[in-house]
Amino acid sequence: MFLMHTLKLVCLTIALLLLSSSTSPAQEKGLKKFHWGVTSLSASQWIPWIAKEAKLYEKYGMEAELVLLRGSGQSAQAIIGGSILGAPCTLTTVMGANLSGADLVTVAHTVAGVQSKLLVRPDIKKPDDLRGKRIAVSGFGSLGDFLERYIIKKHGMDPVKDVILLSIGNQPDRIQALYNGMVDAADLSHPADVQAERKGYRVLWDAKKEVSYPSMSIVTRRKHTIDDRDSVMRMVKAHVEGIHLLKSNKELSLKVLSKYLKTNDRELLEGSYEIYRESFISVPYPITQGLQPTYEYVAQQRPDVWNHKPEAFMDASFIAELEKTRFIKNLAGRLR
Repeated sequence: MFLMHTLKLVCLTIALLLLSSSTSPAQEKGLKKFHWGVTSLSASQWIPWIAKEAKLYEKYGMEAELVLLRGSGQSAQAIIGGSILGAPCTLTTVMGANLSGADLVTVAHTVAGVQSKLLVRPDIKKPDDLRGKRIAVSGFGSLGDFLERYIIKKHGMDPVKDVILLSIGNQPDRIQALYNGMVDAADLSHPADVQAERKGYRVLWDAKKEVSYPSMSIVTRRKHTIDDRDSVMRMVKAHVEGIHLLKSNKELSLKVLSKYLKTNDRELLEGSYEIYRESFISVPYPITQGLQPTYEYVAQQRPDVWNHKPEAFMDASFIAELEKTRFIKNLAGRLR
């Protein structure tokens, strides 16, 4: 019910955007307009922000409207419903959707590991202290939701019975809920984790050290990869070039992040850059190895997931084509 309600809100919002832009500059320039989902206000969303600010979408004949959504669950519903072309979605969400008859597909993984920490009140010293406590995640079915449930179970607790997981919203909402005592812990990524530490909150665990999981991705419908492959390829090119631009142009990257996170804190911005410059993958093939935790999690509800290889949920042909045509190699050479 929650996902259907939020999908209606997303569709209404995007419909209003479309009506308000019926004579948009995109049409005048001959650009094809599409909507792309951004799943949080954190540095993890850096690439679509860079692609937009550096006009990479326009370079490849597209105009992007970035739509802020609440995690993978809402993003998946928006993709399936046709409101957006694509968004980052967790592999668990992609698997679950496909096993239920949808046609989501991962065409790239842009970050191999997860950049997420659980920040807790100072009196929470060990995992067992979380019993009965309230934990903020962006939304049910989101990456943070998956990570916290998996890690909680890993530490011998039941994520349904022993803790209270709350769908709070995007990162600014989660950190504020932690500050005002609405929750006892919050799933946060950089730079919000550092901001919380500065105020005396503790890192209970670093998800990157607890679970192997490919986080950031490019997900769309398989139907689009067949019927509108050109648009998907243009979008993938813009994102791949965005990765290379981030790695090669620090000042532009910091300027973009400062704008979208609404902060001029140089220390926070620099910290984010050091983390994500290393984390983003230059040749972002869908990741098919090290997915045992993903399968185990999905199998709790859909044991039939074990009947499917990872490739069933992925399409590596886009990145393969960019390699074969030397797009990525030439890009790396130009941006050195």
